[in-house]
Amino acid sequence: MKLKNSITDYTESEFLGLMKEIYKENIAETDEQLDILLSHFEKITEHPDGTDLIYFAKSDADSTPEAITKIIKEWRASQGKQGFKKD
Repeated sequence: MKLKNSITDYTESEFLGLMKEIYKENIAETDEQLDILLSHFEKITEHPDGTDLIYFAKSDADSTPEAITKIIKEWRASQGKQGFKKD
């Protein structure tokens, strides 16, 4: 997966793809690619909870790639930050 410079370079579906890639790499034999993806996630989302959104979600329902994408989208809007690129 090609990583983009900013969350505004991702469509919502592309960001969901990134989230799914993180979950896939989370069960891989090594953490090499996962570490890169998690660092990228923190950088582009700017969410104060960072990777805790993935590993320490408030509920099982909030721990899916779809739920995390929604949380990020809503948080960025509430903070006046730009969101995903239009499809």
